[in-house]
Amino acid sequence: MSPRVERIHSDERLPAQADVVIVGGGILGSVAAYFIAKRGLSVALLEKGHVGCEQSSRNWGWCRQQNRDRRELPVSVISMRLWDELTRDINRDLGFRRCGLVYATHDPAVLAGWESWSEVAKEFGVETRSLSRAEVAERVPEARDKWVGGVYSARDGKAEPALAAPAIAEGARALGATIHQECAARGLDLANGRIVGVHTEKGYIKTSAVLCAAGAWASRFLRPYGISFPQASIRQTALRSKPTVNVGEAIATPYCTVTRRLDGSYTLAISGRGNLEITPQSIRYSREFMPQFFRRLKNVKIGVGKSFVSGPDSAPALLTNNDRIFEETRVLDPPPLPWLVSQVVENVKKTFPQLGELEIDSAWGGFVDCTPDAVPVVSKVDGVDGLVLAAGCSGHGFGLGPGLGYLAAELLVDDTPSADPTPFRLSRLVDGSKLTIAAI
Repeated sequence: MSPRVERIHSDERLPAQADVVIVGGGILGSVAAYFIAKRGLSVALLEKGHVGCEQSSRNWGWCRQQNRDRRELPVSVISMRLWDELTRDINRDLGFRRCGLVYATHDPAVLAGWESWSEVAKEFGVETRSLSRAEVAERVPEARDKWVGGVYSARDGKAEPALAAPAIAEGARALGATIHQECAARGLDLANGRIVGVHTEKGYIKTSAVLCAAGAWASRFLRPYGISFPQASIRQTALRSKPTVNVGEAIATPYCTVTRRLDGSYTLAISGRGNLEITPQSIRYSREFMPQFFRRLKNVKIGVGKSFVSGPDSAPALLTNNDRIFEETRVLDPPPLPWLVSQVVENVKKTFPQLGELEIDSAWGGFVDCTPDAVPVVSKVDGVDGLVLAAGCSGHGFGLGPGLGYLAAELLVDDTPSADPTPFRLSRLVDGSKLTIAAI
């Protein structure tokens, strides 16, 4: 079953025109809508399903700076500040808590990598510290292995995926934005290489600026305009327990991750595990993704599923220009992977004996949209004046969402970027640039 996302209402009337149209009502689209509306500009937020219904509500909810790739750290620092500010300014509880994040490992090489990252942390003013074996054991039982150590960041934390995007979208509406759910954007209207409007299933909106924040659907949305965006989706699974005893707020081990929610339940998962499903799109971009695929081979299973014939990576998506394809799948809601559900439950109970009587409330699947270097794209799009892309977050989109959405808003209005957008440029993925894969 899909996560129980907070539902918000839609505005009844589609505007005839808007300064900015945003395609995609996830965390990035909602944040961008908020900051554009805050500038006094008119903005229409379009979502083919309902706000926050896809990957923005299917993640762990971690909001972190610790162990980030260097390229993401400037945006991560901005994001942590904005999580605080959004909570205050919208006056809604987004579930954001600076509860601290704990990483534990039994692998000396992994620990050495974390410890070397501390020099990067100092460069960016990020608070982190190494944990001794004994300190880790105080937080995580040594039920399976002896830990060699860990790291801890007291200022990092978590938010509630089911609440955040809808609440931020409502904050944008309070500033004048309009929200249109079950309203798929069918395509762009271009004139001489410039955006002049957006065709939607409910009508036409005149505009000169569009943000494509369409998550796993972004590559397909851009393809009819000759825009290549190498993108692949990993099918992952997460579980939610029923409220239970507190074993910690946010902990990552080699076996499982646990994140405590506001109601005392836990979101449970295993980092990096999932299915790499063979699809026409994955075949199309196989050369670009091959280095990352070989690095992560041990963590994924390979196969063919329904994604071959339906959804953003499917044969119909790749081989036709059917502009109704987005509304044909209102919510990308793959079932959880049975093999991974049982593995998560087993690993959690073995790692945390206190949770031996753990009861599972629900489980869900999701598609994490990735780039070949596992770094997001937030970029103006060459050849289409007025178009900005924000997608390919590679599993980092929720925590980085405020910073990435803020940066996208700046690019849309040609403001001086608050963080260097160069590492996030789309062109790096298609111009032959040498790519360095981020550690996830």
